[in-house]
Amino acid sequence: MEETEFSAFVAERAHALLRTAYALTGDRHAAEDLVQSALAKAFARWRRIDEPEPYLRRMIYNDFVSAWRSPRRRREVSVAEPPERGSPAIVESDTALRLLLRDALQQLPPRQRAVLILRYFEDLTVEETAAVLSCRPGTVASQASRALTRLRELVPQVEWSVDLVERRS
Repeated sequence: MEETEFSAFVAERAHALLRTAYALTGDRHAAEDLVQSALAKAFARWRRIDEPEPYLRRMIYNDFVSAWRSPRRRREVSVAEPPERGSPAIVESDTALRLLLRDALQQLPPRQRAVLILRYFEDLTVEETAAVLSCRPGTVASQASRALTRLRELVPQVEWSVDLVERRS
């Protein structure tokens, strides 16, 4: 019965978990690895997990944040030419804006990226985000503020009319 429940959960929610992992990593393969690893760990404990989705999301965030501390963390890749930075003309379409923001997110440190994804993509409160990342609410607020300041620098052509840090607490 456990295996059937687990399979049903994976069939129903794996795509949502993958979307979140992709938002964190910016790389499809890395996102798939994060989700696969979390699902493998969860399967071993499946009957003891009361709320599987929040449990798996926390595993994904924790694995993502701890991976950048590892000596095996991702290394920079050399390219012949740096990618073009967006200009005001590029931001005319939603797709271009999403790509521009995705690229900017990838330039943030992993912890700041995780805070933004939890706060604004997952729509968690400061306290909920702090609980997931095992840190204090003040750390979440300061990391979000720094990340948003950096995003404003990286993507100046976006009209940042709303201060997201004050959006909800």
